[in-house]
Amino acid sequence: MNTTLTSTESRTLKKKIAQVYNKINQEFYATGVRSQRILILDDRIIIFAQHKRVQAFKALSKNFKELTTYADAALISEFKFKLRDSVEELTGRTVISVLKDYDTKSEHACCVIYFNEKL
Repeated sequence: MNTTLTSTESRTLKKKIAQVYNKINQEFYATGVRSQRILILDDRIIIFAQHKRVQAFKALSKNFKELTTYADAALISEFKFKLRDSVEELTGRTVISVLKDYDTKSEHACCVIYFNEKL
């Protein structure tokens, strides 16, 4: 299937992706994201988000930077698995890869979801 989304379908998909992303964030961190911007480009979805840093991680990062770095990496990895499954279920399309990075200082994240075909 290699059809192009209409503008209405694109807006609807962006809204559903934003809801899924926020819901997963709430499950993992007990808080939603502050803001999101979602772009759909051919075979990928790009999510820019500003998160709320978990207070416990903020406190630990001063004296236990390595611990919070490892915990962040583990949580991001689990987040990506959950997001992949949820997005595949939502779209009915195969996700090839989910890439995500998070900057603890600015609390900004970027997530790229690659599909096996154009959306």
